Parts: sequence; C-alpha cells; structure tokens
Amino acid sequence: MKALLLYPKFPQSFWSYDRFMEIAGLKAVIPPLGIITVAAMLPDHWEIRFCDRNVALETQADWDWCDLVIISAMIVQKPDFLALIQRAVRLGKPVAVGGPYPTSVPEDALGAGANFLVLDEGEMTVPPFLEALERGDTEGIFRSADKPDVSQSPRPRFDLLQRDAYLMMAIQFSRGCPFNCEFCDIISLYGRKPRTKTPSQALAELQALYDLGWRGSLFIVDDNFIGNQRNVKAFLRDLIPWMQQHRYPFTFLTEASVNLAEDEELLDLMGQAGFFGVFLGIETPDQDSLHITRKVQNTRNPLVEACAKINAAGLLIYAGFILGFDGEREGAGNRIQAFVKSTSIPQPMLGILQALPNTALWERLHREGRLLAANGHPTGDQNTLMNFVPTRPIATIAREYVQGIWMLYDPEAYLDRCLRQCLNLSSRRHDHQAMQFPLGKGLRLVAQVIWHQGIRRPDIRGQFWRQLGIILLQRPHILNTYLGLCAAGEHFWEYRSLVRRRISDQLGFDPLAPERVPQPEPVTMAA
Repeated sequence: MKALLLYPKFPQSFWSYDRFMEIAGLKAVIPPLGIITVAAMLPDHWEIRFCDRNVALETQADWDWCDLVIISAMIVQKPDFLALIQRAVRLGKPVAVGGPYPTSVPEDALGAGANFLVLDEGEMTVPPFLEALERGDTEGIFRSADKPDVSQSPRPRFDLLQRDAYLMMAIQFSRGCPFNCEFCDIISLYGRKPRTKTPSQALAELQALYDLGWRGSLFIVDDNFIGNQRNVKAFLRDLIPWMQQHRYPFTFLTEASVNLAEDEELLDLMGQAGFFGVFLGIETPDQDSLHITRKVQNTRNPLVEACAKINAAGLLIYAGFILGFDGEREGAGNRIQAFVKSTSIPQPMLGILQALPNTALWERLHREGRLLAANGHPTGDQNTLMNFVPTRPIATIAREYVQGIWMLYDPEAYLDRCLRQCLNLSSRRHDHQAMQFPLGKGLRLVAQVIWHQGIRRPDIRGQFWRQLGIILLQRPHILNTYLGLCAAGEHFWEYRSLVRRRISDQLGFDPLAPERVPQPEPVTMAA
C-alpha cells in the first residue's frame, strides 16, 4: 500500500504567528503530532509519504503515486480538510479521515465523500481499519468508546517531518483532563481520567528527537499537563537528570490548569527540567461566569496571586480569555484588559465563546433552542461571531472583543507587557529556562527584530532600545525569550487589524466606529 498522509492548512489566526514565521524563516509553529503517531501504527511494509500543507504542498506526482489518502484535522481546518477529501474523490483515490474534527462531526466528512472514518483515538480504531483494508472493504466507520492505554502508544514518526520548518517540536505525555468545564471538548474527546505515558516512554521520544538533531524548544501538547500530578512528577524527576546528561538540548512549553500555582514542588520540578512557559486557561476574572461555565478550579484562589506564583517559579505565562458566557455582565472585556495589565501577560488569547459539538454547552444550548442553524457562523475560529444566541447583545460582545484585541495589542502596550513579564520572572529561574530557536534561525530573527522595531518603526524605536537595555542589565539569561516575544508582536499587530475587519464584515458595521446600528435585545437565560 502506498499511503499519502496529509495535514490540512490552518487559516490565519491568533496561533498561526504568520508574520513571526516569515521573519524567522519558518513555516509553522509545531508539527501535527496526531497524524505522525498514526503513521507509526501503519504496517512496516507500507510506503508512506507525509505532507504538512502548512509547510509545503503535496505535488500532483504524490496524488498519482498513492493508493490511499489519509487526512487528519481539527475543526478550524475545515475548509482545506473538506477540499482535500473532494479532490481525492475526483481522482478516484480512497480516503480515510480521522482527528478531532471528523470525530466530533462525522457527517461533514461523509458528506464530502470520505470512504473510511477512523474516529476517536487511533490506538483503538486504526487496527480494525487496517483489518478492513485487508478484507478488501471499500468503506467503513470505526469508533470506540473505550480509551486506550497510552503507555502502549507507538513513538511518533518524527523522521517524516521537515523539522527545520518548525519553531518547536512536539511530544505528548497525557490525554484527558480531570475538570468539567462546560465549553471544553477535551473531556468529550479524551475523557476526564488523565492517561499518561511512562517516563521512559516519554524520554525515548525526546531521545529520538535528540538523535535526529533537533535542538530548541518543544511544546508538550497535553491539554492539561498536570491533570495527573503524581505521574507528571515522576516524569519530571526522570527528565531532570536526562536534561543534565544531555546538556539541556531542549526547553519546554505546555498547557496547564491554574491550580498549578498551588503545588510548589511541581513548579520547582518544571523549572529544573527546563520549562520556560505555560499556557493557562484563565477565561475570565469574573467569578460568576467561572461558576456558570463550571470552571471552578479557577475560583479557589485569587487569579492574580496564582499568576504571580507561577511567574515566581520562573515560568512565562500565556493565557486564554473568553467573552460571551451566559449571564456575563457589561464591561467583561474591560475587566479582562485590566486583569491582563495587572498580570503583564504578554500574549492573551481573547476569543468569542463558541459552542463546540458534543460539549455540555452544546447540549444545553440545544435543549434551550439557542443554537444557530448549521450554516450559520462556523466554529473553531476566534474571529467568528457566536454560533448560538447569547444572553446579552451580540454587538456588545463583538465590540468588547474587537476593542480588547485592539487595545491589548497596541504596540506600546504589548512591548511594555513583554518587558514586565520578563522582569516578573524571579531570580529562582534557572539559566536553562529560556525559549530556544531552531539552529540557524536565531540570528536571522534577532536581526529582523532589530530592523523592524529598533530602526524602521519610529513609534516604538525608543521604547525598543530602552527596554532591550533593561533586559541586558537585569535578565540577560532570558534575552532569547524576550526577543521572541518582541518578534511575535509583528504578527499580533497585523492580526488585530484582521480581527477588526473580519468581525466588521460579519456584523455589517465597524464595532469600534463612533456610531453603530441599533443592538438587538438580549435573550433571557433559561431556568
């Protein structure tokens, strides 16, 4: 069997870092870990070609060569995903699909013409799919309610990647999350019992990347790295001597819940192991909204204090925020801006709430008759209006969203937060806790940042040099981290204009303009 594995394009978004990638000479932030793990499950005698379309496009020769097309996608990749299925159908190539998007909305893939739907987690569904191919089946849907033991998962095929095209490599340690946030689809996809790999298994993946020559940062893609604190501590205790023996070839970034701040031992272990940052799902500083959306883990301790504790352990904070929760009070966007300013979080991801398929939020809104028609606003993109009827005027939410992005990513305000966040990182930070760039890319990136911000832009030129001097004097060991944050500003300053344009197009008017069309009345919350 000759299998062509494809990973669809992402649209321009908060996370695409388009301008950053361009000036750094890179193509994508991280590789698609899921599909290269599936590649490791395919028979050894198969011939495999892999193409991440965010890095380089496949050729017509690839299509002519293959016997089977395999595609994995998230919901935000919907347009390119469906287009690839349709192209395979036109060319008469059988196509198998999997990943979070077809798992959540299988009817879309079926409607586009997919022959095989290999859904849920591949460890459970790839083997019966392969058996069906052996039998000569030409179609099938493969599902499993059981969750696999990820300690039996194969090592991803890192060798298939064009590694020098990525900002970071990626590994996974766990799946699932113990919490019950209403809007989150992780628990519907992977369950509430975090399942982890063994420390030796995770170290073997790191060793594979090391042996392939990777040096730089790695993103541990777990949706909640600390979901199983006992197992993650065991991994970190083994990771620390491995990193020491290999002279700290990597630094790490991951996602975690805010209760990370409650465990000083865990924070210390992460610092010793070389973690430079963590993404937190803060969502909102409004306690009533956190209770409504069942994010109770964020209500146990003051969020500003939690951020300070995580900074004090030497971890840079990235964070997500959401507008549009039921019962949300007027001015929620302003309160998020004030929180970001008080915590100096450099890159707050602000989005409008979307009801993702099969989440508790989706089910509740369906019962209440508040979901919009399927051909309404798509989900999975931060820059689309809500796909349900909110409890306050949509124009108000859209205005607060666009205003929030516009103000948060004002160049002077952004650079000021980058400086203050780096200065917040206490002296407890280890020298090896810094963002690293792929070999050969760092000097280019530094030169581009100096040109664009230190020379070309008179509005921030003085601020850039003044702040660079402060970093060199007070935190020289995290210069890479600071310059990386500065470089990312080039993306966000373009992105905020994109946000304003996209939301204005959907509303039919500019939400930041002095005069706007009348706002619709809010709906009343269901009992």
